Amino acid sequence: MAPRKNSTDDLLAPVTLAVGQEDLLLDRAVQEVVAAARAADADTDVRDLGPEQLQPGTLAELTSPSLFAERKVLVVRNAQDLSADTIKEIKAYLDAPFEEITLVLLHAGGAKGKGLLDAARKAGAREVACPKTTKPAERLTFVRQEFRTLGRSATPEACQALVDAIGSDLRELASAASQLTADVEGTIDEAIVGRYYTGRAEASSFNVADRAVEGRAAEALEALRWSLSTGVPAVLITSALAQGVRAIGKLSSARGSRPADLARELGMPPWKIDRVRQQMRGWTPDGVSLALRAVAEADAGVKGGGDDPEYALEKAVVAVARAARLRR
Repeated sequence: MAPRKNSTDDLLAPVTLAVGQEDLLLDRAVQEVVAAARAADADTDVRDLGPEQLQPGTLAELTSPSLFAERKVLVVRNAQDLSADTIKEIKAYLDAPFEEITLVLLHAGGAKGKGLLDAARKAGAREVACPKTTKPAERLTFVRQEFRTLGRSATPEACQALVDAIGSDLRELASAASQLTADVEGTIDEAIVGRYYTGRAEASSFNVADRAVEGRAAEALEALRWSLSTGVPAVLITSALAQGVRAIGKLSSARGSRPADLARELGMPPWKIDRVRQQMRGWTPDGVSLALRAVAEADAGVKGGGDDPEYALEKAVVAVARAARLRR
């Protein structure tokens, strides 16, 4: 039988294959198919099954013709873990799927269960990529897309601030974007994100670092004390300080002037190039060297090398802020 070529836009294709390990994206792939099926038939029967529920013979029972010809959506999670006999049954079904049934296979990818993966692709399954996001740039792209999908405008700085504040959990990032969209009118900027999520550890630590590398010692110390009082780990603050100073050092020694070129060279998004350019005014090579030494001493202090981690952090923040003003 010739493979069926299903459009990626056809949510009611006979077979949808969602491949990857990002739970949010896998769930969304299922939700989209179910929503499309229920839009076509409000009485659609949805069965969500794991490997332990899909035993040999179960598929044949679920796909048997109905007297009422009702539409069905069969969701099979962790398809890579199905038994050999069940995989054999699914492969046979792929050759002749029923018109009123949409089969959704969720597969982690990789070598385990690859035979089923290959068979679904050969049969022309509609495929949805659901890769695990492991890089900050991927999470930033996800947040931007979330705001676009929600029909809202968010500045690049706001998107980055949200990633810094929330971290790597896509569900939390999606929830935060949805909350901001519901609560705020107009363009969402960095200040708005800060008001909503300033209590998050990552956001607090980068706020301390930003104020310090800008030479604003009093504001940096205030942000530091607030962060520590809310339980932000000291190591996150020293890490943020180190990143801030290193970014200034990298940009000050980089060649070229266009943000896009510098972004490629330094591995930073273009918007961050613009921010660091503003922060580096007043910095000298000696200042960068002094600041890095101060941060290294603080890092050792908060990791057991000193008696008072808070004092070590305060000393580093003041040293970085002073280093930012050596040229002034």
